[in-house]
Amino acid sequence: MTSNNLVQGSTQPYPNGTINRIAAWILRHWLLMANVLIGIYVLTPFVAPLFMKAGWAGPARAIYTVYSTQCHQLPQRSYFLFGASLTYPLDRINAARGSTEVWTLREFIGNESMGYKVAWSDRMISLYTSVWIGGMLYALLRRWLRPLPLALTAVLLVPILLDGTTHFLADLQGIGQGFRDTNAWLRTLTNNALPTSFYAGDGWGSFNSLMRLWTGALAGLALAWVVFPRIDPLIHHDRP
Repeated sequence: MTSNNLVQGSTQPYPNGTINRIAAWILRHWLLMANVLIGIYVLTPFVAPLFMKAGWAGPARAIYTVYSTQCHQLPQRSYFLFGASLTYPLDRINAARGSTEVWTLREFIGNESMGYKVAWSDRMISLYTSVWIGGMLYALLRRWLRPLPLALTAVLLVPILLDGTTHFLADLQGIGQGFRDTNAWLRTLTNNALPTSFYAGDGWGSFNSLMRLWTGALAGLALAWVVFPRIDPLIHHDRP
């Protein structure tokens, strides 16, 4: 028997049937898999403060580090878990950290009394949680929901672009010193009719926090509505 025959005799048939079944299952359940992966991505930042509370600082800091590549993680614009308050003003954080320099603020995770911050800012939580919710809603409504027109998508993204850009420009004046921190323009516009806590700072219920919340939610839902219905026909060619 030649070496060629030995090689040929030892060759096993390629399991095309198994691979095809796996591929078919993935294609059939792509939306479920996408929602599971997005859900893990959205919930992992909340695991970081849980790990800190449990004393697992190493894994917690690994999560903070990974998500810091996608978010500024400024503590005055983040939620804190296991502490006295959900959010803290900049002066309270400055008293604990001793500096309002951007990189020093980003590194502040929290402490036993204040709790520990989520590894994402409030805007990122709102944005990506809304994408996840949009994906789950699409799973329920996919037979009736059609893709959001691109022009309307662009319109729905304008609020988050305006809010994010004005925050960025204001922060160039110094953290806690820009026009988006005091919102004096809004005081004038509303004749100072609302409490001071609404106008100034980033605390829960303030103008700034509400703007980040609703613009993030609007953008997340718009992205889900424009993307998911366009992926479906590419995978299921028989779907209209």
